[in-house]
Amino acid sequence: MKFSKRTHTCGELRETNVNDKVVLNGWVDSTRNLGGVLFVNIRDRYGVTQVLFEESSQPEVYKNAREARSEFVVSVEGEVRKRSEDAINTKMPTGLIEVVGSKILILNEAETPPFVIKNNVEANEDLKLKYRYLDLRRPEMRDNMILRHKMYQSVRNYFDKQDFLEIETPILMKSTPEGARDFLVPSRLHKGKFYALPQSPQQYKQLLMVSGFDRYFQIVKCFRDEDFRADRQPEFTQIDVEMSFVDTEDIFEVMEGLMKKLFKDLKNYELETPIPRLTYAEALENYGSDKPDLRFEMKLTTLNDVVKNSEFRVFNDTINNGGIVTSVVAKGCADYSRSQIDQLTAHAKKYGAGGLVWMKVKDGAIDSPVAKFLSAEILTGIISATKAEENDLILIIAGPKTKSLTSMGAVRLELAKKNNLIDPNSEPKLLWVVDFPLFEWDEETERFYAMHHPFTSPRIEDFEKMDSAPGEVRARAYDLVLNGSEIAGGSIRIHDSAQQAKMFKALGISDEEAQMKFGFLMNAFKFGAPPHGGIAFGFDRLVMLFAGENSIRDVIAFPKTASGISLMDESPSPVDEGQLKDLHINIREN
Repeated sequence: MKFSKRTHTCGELRETNVNDKVVLNGWVDSTRNLGGVLFVNIRDRYGVTQVLFEESSQPEVYKNAREARSEFVVSVEGEVRKRSEDAINTKMPTGLIEVVGSKILILNEAETPPFVIKNNVEANEDLKLKYRYLDLRRPEMRDNMILRHKMYQSVRNYFDKQDFLEIETPILMKSTPEGARDFLVPSRLHKGKFYALPQSPQQYKQLLMVSGFDRYFQIVKCFRDEDFRADRQPEFTQIDVEMSFVDTEDIFEVMEGLMKKLFKDLKNYELETPIPRLTYAEALENYGSDKPDLRFEMKLTTLNDVVKNSEFRVFNDTINNGGIVTSVVAKGCADYSRSQIDQLTAHAKKYGAGGLVWMKVKDGAIDSPVAKFLSAEILTGIISATKAEENDLILIIAGPKTKSLTSMGAVRLELAKKNNLIDPNSEPKLLWVVDFPLFEWDEETERFYAMHHPFTSPRIEDFEKMDSAPGEVRARAYDLVLNGSEIAGGSIRIHDSAQQAKMFKALGISDEEAQMKFGFLMNAFKFGAPPHGGIAFGFDRLVMLFAGENSIRDVIAFPKTASGISLMDESPSPVDEGQLKDLHINIREN
């Protein structure tokens, strides 16, 4: 179909264009027929422009315009004029002008969409994902995609100026599962053998350091075949970074510079650096989380020293067994009902707590079911230690240290949510969390696992504990946290083959298994690997936080559901027998 190409986008016309002859191409956003006067709003990804058609002056054009319906694709010609004072729309960038239409051509008709193309549309997420190409027409989704694009450019510009090289690493690689499952790709040419899609370019970027490319970055697709998890994607994007001849301070300096640039470029906000730091132990004890949200206070208080000689058996048993009695104060919440406290107790139990002890400060004293088991001195000590005031609610959890602290951290966040303590427009709060444990113990398998990954270097002063007390070894690892979300994680790496072998041994990986899975990396270390370290940012989560969204699906063009399904193209899907035969695969019935 022959049509005139646009002279302007639907978002750029202003008063300076008055009297210009223009052509607009786009979709019909909405129409209003006032009887002889028809207003048609034309939309493209740049914005919306109002076009006016008058029956009295051009009846044939007016008649054609009446055929246009929502989401029809049209080409419009006309002349720009200034709107009358009472018709100005200050909510639209083009709201000072309109186009008087002299021609309209319907390029393609459209069926009625399954939901209205507008912000805050009342449609369930599955429906929007099934018709994702329509959902992406909504202004907020368009803006998210534009923000994502701008973040790509800002990141690349920053690293280029910092003398980094962007180097692509393979998508088809060797399967080296350690943690999440790999996505496997069967080889047609090599019967019974498989590639894996990378969970991360970790080993390749370390090999690049051995190769002498001392500053590498990549915006890269990664894949993890995880069980169903809310707000996770089987394929995701990360900003991958590695540097040679560096220590932790060098990594922090470069990454803080990146965050300053992103906030300036995308939010016009001057981020203050250096970014504050907490050790893993401090974060857990003060906030009950290794990714604490610092936009509100409400610190946890440890009460072991205060209650250690009480007659309350729960407290005594916990302390005698090496556990913790931790507390948090909900300001002004002494009027919470039993039902509200029961809800908080149920929330704490979801994270492993045995229960929740409550105390209400009223008339300078404590009202609590357990008060009869505690002396006046201990009750006064609890008020003093927690700094509780009149009409406050003190909540206490007693039990194993990590489980109790993380449970209380979850209660802390729930209280902030219930009491609207987090201002979404507050200044961003960033934090480095450092000195993570190198290992974490798994009760089910009764073995240690690497808390980050098996290529993370232990702190030099803890190296001697690798054999005798692996649970006490701290890692040269670090996470960057923004508003309670982990946005990046990294470490200084092991660069010595003997030390790497020792790490594998601590993880219960035999020499044979290590050689089979990681031999190419360990062999490379024998040819002169420099000290190196790096970090990886969750790009999707970073865009989500900058966009003010609550789900990464809102900042990915074509995401999967929480169960890893694409509702739009119905993948994953069966394949025909011929393809399976080529790949030497038989499908079992169960």
